Amino acid sequence: MQSYTIGQAARLLGVSPDTARRWADAGRVATHRDEGGRRLIDGRALAAFSVEVAQNGPDGEDVSYTSARNAFPGIVTAVTLGDVAAQVEIQAGPHRLVSLLTREAVEELGLEVGVEATARVKATSVHIDRV
Repeated sequence: MQSYTIGQAARLLGVSPDTARRWADAGRVATHRDEGGRRLIDGRALAAFSVEVAQNGPDGEDVSYTSARNAFPGIVTAVTLGDVAAQVEIQAGPHRLVSLLTREAVEELGLEVGVEATARVKATSVHIDRV
């Protein structure tokens, strides 16, 4: 079975290594040490934990319900407003997502640079949820 370092697990979970380390220290995910003394997380344990985080949110809070399963929480990095349409860019970890939506939707959601938001991808559409 493959094992992952704390840094690798953090990247897969979309969090900082410090967050992954705190979760391991708190016993939220089990670790073991290799012969070099590095803390590792068993692949099966990490897979189960990643499902738990996805279902309950990273800090155990409830997440909103939606049929769009591919969620990318991040921060709005750019908003370009036109008369009717708008373009919103979100940086979600290593992922840059760009969505075209109505100007009205951007204004209703209060989307602007620096706002936390989640891009939800379903088929060829990207839906933006304000956190």
